[in-house]
Amino acid sequence: MSKNKDSISEMRKSYEKGTLTKSAIAQNPFNQFKNWFDQAVIAPEIYEANAMVVATSNQASIPSARITLLKAFNEDGFVFYTNYNSKKGQELVKNPTVALLFYWGALHRQIRIEGICEKISPEQSTTYFHSRPKGSQIGAWVSNQSEEIESRTILEDKKAELEKQYADVDKLPRPEHWGGFVVKPKYFEFWQGRTSRLHDRIIFKLENDQWNIARLAP
Repeated sequence: MSKNKDSISEMRKSYEKGTLTKSAIAQNPFNQFKNWFDQAVIAPEIYEANAMVVATSNQASIPSARITLLKAFNEDGFVFYTNYNSKKGQELVKNPTVALLFYWGALHRQIRIEGICEKISPEQSTTYFHSRPKGSQIGAWVSNQSEEIESRTILEDKKAELEKQYADVDKLPRPEHWGGFVVKPKYFEFWQGRTSRLHDRIIFKLENDQWNIARLAP
């Protein structure tokens, strides 16, 4: 294969935006996450700081991953919402082990999180559902997420039908098949890009209810 300046093998960037040390990092991984997340939110180059990869696997250990939006976090965990009948919803019910990945290229940073997922309460899901724009509420009813459909017309027709049905209300009933999951972390990895590919990687592992901190080779 011929090489030129546009070939994939020649694509590389130098990471020079910051450093990360065990002495400077917050001693609680949730606090460190918040520090970096807040910086990502105000970074003008980052479109959606709350975009994250959610990686799941089925009972045959076949993995799958997709971008989902984080909607809340605290020391109880990281919350996102989905259709429980979707591929990721079904995989999480059957195998609740999950990994999250945040990548903020403009800051030369990423955060990996591993943990166990569980459904949040129906009341919490309903509260969030009613905070969404009406169009998003309708969309949750329209889409049987991950199911095959013959054409987009099916979606558009159902959307029009529901818009007519709920023309005079702002809050639709929440579908029972739609709601939130919370990921309860057992592992964090904070990655800061550095020059010469000698990146900083600081991890937190939950052991005996304590967060232990270590550095990994890049």
